[in-house]
Amino acid sequence: MPTTPSTTVHRPADVQRRALLRTARDVAEDLASDAIARDQAGEPPIDETARLREAGLLAALTPPRAGGGADWGTGCTVIREVAAADSSIGDVLARHYVHTWSGRFYASHPRATALEEESVREQWLWTGAVRTPPPPDDAEGPDLTLRPRNTGYVLDGYRTVDTGATVADQIVLDAVCTATGEALVVRVPPGTRGVTVEPARDRLGQRVAGAGEVYFDRVAVVPGQVLGRRPHDEESTAPFTALAEPALRLALCHVGLGIAEGALTEVRDLSRGGRAHRLPGEDPDLLLTYGELASAVQTATAVVDRATELMARALDTGAHLDPEEPAGVAALVATAETVTSKAALHITARVLELADAPGLDRFWRNARVLTAHRPAAHRLRSIGEHYLNASPRPVAAVFH
Repeated sequence: MPTTPSTTVHRPADVQRRALLRTARDVAEDLASDAIARDQAGEPPIDETARLREAGLLAALTPPRAGGGADWGTGCTVIREVAAADSSIGDVLARHYVHTWSGRFYASHPRATALEEESVREQWLWTGAVRTPPPPDDAEGPDLTLRPRNTGYVLDGYRTVDTGATVADQIVLDAVCTATGEALVVRVPPGTRGVTVEPARDRLGQRVAGAGEVYFDRVAVVPGQVLGRRPHDEESTAPFTALAEPALRLALCHVGLGIAEGALTEVRDLSRGGRAHRLPGEDPDLLLTYGELASAVQTATAVVDRATELMARALDTGAHLDPEEPAGVAALVATAETVTSKAALHITARVLELADAPGLDRFWRNARVLTAHRPAAHRLRSIGEHYLNASPRPVAAVFH
């Protein structure tokens, strides 16, 4: 009796996912071809963001919806793939992707849907700098204020933005309303009258991320630009909104992991080509070093992937998220940050001992800048509190 050849049925979502990952690999190869020259030049990522837009990545890396967007796991895979080739642009993509979720984190579902559709249609690049609520004894006062007026608000102040300040289409920020004291989350196009951007110059690393200081001088903010309220403390934070900060931190873990993978791959290729200090197979210590570094990457990958799966489930749950679940998600994200930061800094430093090649130092510089504002001790104490006391509070990290 003849057998019937088996056929595999591919769902539309699977086809879209594979196509998106192929596009990410193509973009990564393109970025890798001139990564060293662009790092040395340290110019705003005007050409780079044009490449992302032309490839369709800005429109694709938006929250999942019927017929489009990217689920959390796929979005993070794209970020890591690009970061391995150019961590500055991986950083830009990471913040873009997370900030496209801002409507869902802070606004109502209908408003979020309309905003996401407009973002895809216009191929907006998003960035932002939403701060965590300050401690009760904070005496510095807000750096951004909103003064009510008949047609909306007037925004004044300044904020450091770590990526895309010079090229983004939307910047997501929190500012304190002078009339009510509430912190409102708003989106502001950088081209708006009264917005001035001063690009960061001569950065140690992440030189092509487009960081800068953004100044707001009597900038008009209409009601449609107000996404919602930023909770003033942990107790008043809705469970889904509580995912906003750990989601960004986790996306940046994928950038750090991409840096480690990119550094190890580049030095391995140098060793195979005979351009490193020692050739593989001739020195047991060299094999030991590669074994150690490869194990460090795999360990970090396992922890980050576990946190990514947990975050994906929480995001899929949406408004029905259990109030205690964000604390567990944040604890695992903090663990992923700790492991990834250690691995990235260790690996990028060790590869400099294995090869002497132009541009190899960029991996360590990028890892150093990416992890500089998130001290491990603070995270570990928060993780310990969650583990020991079963604290329902989200595990925090110093993050700017």
